[in-house]
Amino acid sequence: MFITPAYAQAAGGAAPGFDPMFLIMMGLMLAVMYFLMIRPQQKKVKEHKALIAAIKRGDQVVTSGGIIGTVAKVRSDTEIDLEISEGVRVRVVRGMITEVLAKTGHLSKTVAADEDEEEAAESTAKK
Repeated sequence: MFITPAYAQAAGGAAPGFDPMFLIMMGLMLAVMYFLMIRPQQKKVKEHKALIAAIKRGDQVVTSGGIIGTVAKVRSDTEIDLEISEGVRVRVVRGMITEVLAKTGHLSKTVAADEDEEEAAESTAKK
């Protein structure tokens, strides 16, 4: 017979006892992940919340869908009315605002007139 049978050898086991090098490497990996991934993301979320909280009537904003418009009315803490063209309004969830282009610009006369009409209609409906 030309080929001799090969027998598996027992694998060398890990050294028994505590390995502090493993613990140090895991700690370094967690620290790197925190400073490169988690901390910048938390900062970005904090800035976005401040941006959304500061939105008021007249601001020109961009939505996550790419629509640019002017805030016509702040309905609640979660919704705003956005005028995207003269006489065209859409209701938008505040969280979908990605950027504020211009702070409290000049409102068109139609927006101001529409606001007055809505407020008058709401007050007569309450009576």
